This record gives sequence, structure tokens and C-alpha cells, in this order.
Amino acid sequence: MDHLPASAFPQAPAYQATPFFFFVHQYVKASGVLGQRARPKQEPLISALEEREDAVLRRIQEIPDIKPVPHVAVPSTDDEPDSVRQAQIEARQWKELSVNYSELPGIYARLSKIKLTALVVTTAAAGYAMAPVPFDPITFMLATVGTGLASCTANSINQYFEVPFDSNMNRTKNRPLVRGQISPLHAVSFALACGIPGVTLLTLAVNPLTGLLGALNIFLYTCCYTPLKRLSITNTWVGSLVGAIPPIMGWTAATGTLDPGALLLGAFLYSWQFPHFNSLSWNLREDYSRGGYRMMSVTHPTLCKQVALRHSLALIGLSALGPVLDVTTWTFPLVSLPINLYISYLAFRFYQRGERQSARKLFFCSLWHLPMLLLLALTCKKRRPPEEAGPTGSTYKALHASASS
Repeated sequence: MDHLPASAFPQAPAYQATPFFFFVHQYVKASGVLGQRARPKQEPLISALEEREDAVLRRIQEIPDIKPVPHVAVPSTDDEPDSVRQAQIEARQWKELSVNYSELPGIYARLSKIKLTALVVTTAAAGYAMAPVPFDPITFMLATVGTGLASCTANSINQYFEVPFDSNMNRTKNRPLVRGQISPLHAVSFALACGIPGVTLLTLAVNPLTGLLGALNIFLYTCCYTPLKRLSITNTWVGSLVGAIPPIMGWTAATGTLDPGALLLGAFLYSWQFPHFNSLSWNLREDYSRGGYRMMSVTHPTLCKQVALRHSLALIGLSALGPVLDVTTWTFPLVSLPINLYISYLAFRFYQRGERQSARKLFFCSLWHLPMLLLLALTCKKRRPPEEAGPTGSTYKALHASASS
């Protein structure tokens, strides 16, 4: 190796020409190369960060897509119309009721339409008094109480069915169910608490015929008249039939039979109701239309006036039938003629003019005309000898019991 020239090792510096320094230099160089090969290469910092970012992205991609829950917008009370807000308030009040028991008597009175019930009881009492039998105070009291209870039932169920429509009318918007003073269940319970004892009392304590008429009247008023009010103008005729039954019930309570005299009293009430109700509904046309009721005054105004006049004149003819059917004396057609002519005159003016004032006058006349007509009929009632009089209610029950045995 001493004979090799220095040019054979071009990479060695001049001072490395000696053999010792040459081998040292080669050893250090070889050790460095081997050390570099043995030591693992360190990845650059940027590559490691990129790899970690890729791993995070892969994990994110493995997460399934979750669709966001749709946001249900709760309407603000400020954006809602008054009608919707009022409906929500009424619905909440409908469910959350606290009954003030001190107000229950007044609530029950309005629920049963106490004025209408009083009219029904009065006409039933007139029918009993007109019957050609001796007066029996016990049967009279039982008949009037039973009839009044049946009327309370019919009126309460009627209001239960008409709550959504009564709330739209000024005339009926303050009724107990509309205002939420009692719950619907409470109203129905009250109706049943009146109807079941009422019909039972009429059937068992008076006679079955009167009880049947009471049950029939409840059915006609609640299941026929009430739904017909929104379907057809025939509701007025059905409603007049309902009003004609109470005096017939009074007659049958006294006699136990359905005589022509009972039908005559029913005909009086039937005809009287047309000038009475048609004139009332004439000034309430906007209210009935808002409530969705199909009344003659709303859909057939000309027919409404014609029917009122027609039945006002019919009262004159019916009064003349009193002595013919042996119910009154011949005095009755004469003494009742002035009031019958007067209501017919007002009905004619209503037919001609069709204005609010003429309708109002006819309505107020009908309020005193009916009690006056019934009072005159009772005054002119044809008296019968005791041997010709029929059985009283108590006698009827005794005869029925003996016949059954």
C-alpha cells in the first residue's frame, strides 16, 4: 500500500496520504454510512401531520350522515289572528273548568232555558185545565213537574249539540256551555238527571200515554229539530210541532185519552208559533246566518212573511172550532175575535213591509196574545155535569189497575 500513489485516492486530502490517516478516515466514513443505515429514518414533521389529518378525515367519513330534526315553528301569539287565539283560549277553558257551586242554580236555569220551560209548563197546565174532567191537584202537580223536567232535558241536550254554532251568535254566545261555566259531561248529566225521572214520573205516576208524549217530544226536539236547523227550513214546522205537544200532554194527563179537544189545543199552539217565531227570527237574520242556521227568514224571506200571516188568520178559524168540538161555548169565538184580528193585522203589516219595526210589533203582540187566548178559552170552557165528565187521572190509574188485575 506504501507503493500506491496519492492520486489513487482522489477523495483523500493531502495530509491523509499516510496509511494510518487513510485507514482512520475510511473507518470513520464507513461507520457513518452504517450508522445511517441502522438508524431509522425520521419522517418529516409535515408528513406526520398530513397523515394524522388523513386519519381524522377517514374517521369523519365513517360517521353516518344524521339528518337534522326539522324545526317545528311555534307560532307566536303576536302573529296569530284574534279568532285563532280566542279559539285556543276557549279550548283551554273547555278542558280546565272550575265550577262555582254557588252559581249552579243560575247555570242550570240558563241551560234549561227557564223562560221557555215556563211557557211549556204553562201550556201543559192549560191543557189539563181545559180537559172535561174534575180537577185533581195531585195529578196536576205530577203532570206539570214531569213536563217541566222533560223540557229541561230537551233544552239542555239542544245546547250541548249547538255549542260550536252558538258561539258565533250574539243571541247565544253567553250560554253556559259556550262560556265554559260547566263541562259538556256536566250538562249531559244534568239532562239525564231531569229526563229519566221526568219521563218515569209521567209514565208511572200519571199515565203511559202522557209519558210516551213526553219522551216523543224530547226525541223530536233533540234528534229532529236541532239537526234540521242547519239543513232545511222545515225545522220551523218541526219546532212548532214540538211546541204543540205540551198542551196535549196536559189534556192526556187529565183524561188518559187523546180527544179532539186535545188536538185543538195543540193546533192553537202550532199556529201561534209561526207569527211568534218568524217575527223573532226576522230581526235575527244576521245572527242566524252567522251561526249557519237555515231559517225561513234567512233563505226564504217572502215565505217567512206569508207563513206568519197564514197562521195568524188560522187562529180565527181554530177559535171557531172550539164550540164545534164541544170544548168551549160559542162565546169564545166572539170574545177572542178582537185579539185574533189584531195579531192578523200586525202579521199583514209585517207581510207588506217586511221591516224590523213591523216584525218587532208582531213579536211583542204574540207574547201577550197566547196567554190571553188560553185565558179566554178557559173562561169559556164548556162545563159538563159530573155524570158526563170523564175519569180524572187518579180514577184512570185505578181503572187501569183493576183492568190489569
